[in-house]
Amino acid sequence: MYELVQVGDRTYYINCPAKVGIYETGDSEAILIDSGNDKEAGRKIVKIVAERGWHVKAIVNTHSNADHIGGNRYIQGKTGCAVFANGIEAAFTAYPELEPAFLYGGFPPSDLRNKFLMAASSAVRDCSSPDFPNVLEILPLPGHFFHMIGLRTPDNVVFLADSLFGEHIINKYHITFIYNVQQYLTTLDFVESLDAHVFVPAHAEPTGDIIPLVRLNRNKVLEIAHAITELCASALCFEDILQRLCHAYGLTLDFNQYALVGGTLRAYLSYLKDAGRLCARFEQNKLLWERAREQTK
Repeated sequence: MYELVQVGDRTYYINCPAKVGIYETGDSEAILIDSGNDKEAGRKIVKIVAERGWHVKAIVNTHSNADHIGGNRYIQGKTGCAVFANGIEAAFTAYPELEPAFLYGGFPPSDLRNKFLMAASSAVRDCSSPDFPNVLEILPLPGHFFHMIGLRTPDNVVFLADSLFGEHIINKYHITFIYNVQQYLTTLDFVESLDAHVFVPAHAEPTGDIIPLVRLNRNKVLEIAHAITELCASALCFEDILQRLCHAYGLTLDFNQYALVGGTLRAYLSYLKDAGRLCARFEQNKLLWERAREQTK
């Protein structure tokens, strides 16, 4: 863990739970793509970079989930580097308490105010800033989170953030976090069309052929959408759908998983309602979801 792996003439990644990309600009300056999950990850990253004789010039965060921005503050404090993030991701990076509040739908209990969901804040600039390191090409990858991006280095290495997940994660957890299902599926189509020397997903092994992994992720999303539609053959409230879906996939919830799986279920319900596959109605002050008549067998 935390080995430095070279995937291009000047492009590397650090093999850690959420892979951290590095592009060495040729003048002993390094641009990081994400920063790991916490202060300790940041410490290890700074050590690795220093051992190569590089100086961290900037961190570009693909999105604002805590496991991708958790090392920002430590690295920024040690190196004085700039931090860049895109759109809403910049706001969440500057104010990390937004993530557990967003996931919970209100002020979160202490169980959710943890480093898994809430990183330390860092000073951040938007990717539209003139100071952005334009040696990197921004690839919009919305769906998993609000304004998530991928990045292509001059070595034609593409860092894909959380636009898809590895087979072992899909087989173990089934329901990976998605904010917007339609955008996520559109992003998968976009990723499938890309060409690169190497693709580096944050939570899967690097590959020169991303298409099989795209199809695996797409098929799982469509499977879950179908499963939710089937569960709603009779009218159910959110909690009942969540319980039955977790039972179907053998999942056990704690506070973190309740927030993540629950948020993802709400995204699927919105997607299915907007697609005309589910209907929603209020009955005795309870919101019920039911399969649309044309979907009924």
